[in-house]
Amino acid sequence: MRIEAYTQVQQMYNTKKAANVKSKSNVNFSDQLQISSIGKDIQSAKQAVAGASDIREEVTAPIKARIQAGTYEVSAESFADKLMQKFEEMR
Repeated sequence: MRIEAYTQVQQMYNTKKAANVKSKSNVNFSDQLQISSIGKDIQSAKQAVAGASDIREEVTAPIKARIQAGTYEVSAESFADKLMQKFEEMR
């Protein structure tokens, strides 16, 4: 086996690789992003939810008023029934 022939073949392949790299570097690429109308709707819904309050004052205000007045009562039987319903749903 002749080593000189191997070296010549290797040099030939190395020069082609360098030429390919140079030609690829001249190409300009640009990325583009397009959001579909469904995606835009989802974004606006997320913004609306983020801007909304976590507490519904129209529901909690009367309960708070009854608690402060000392007139709010919870039936132990009603509480136990609702607790068992939630337990059954989680099973």
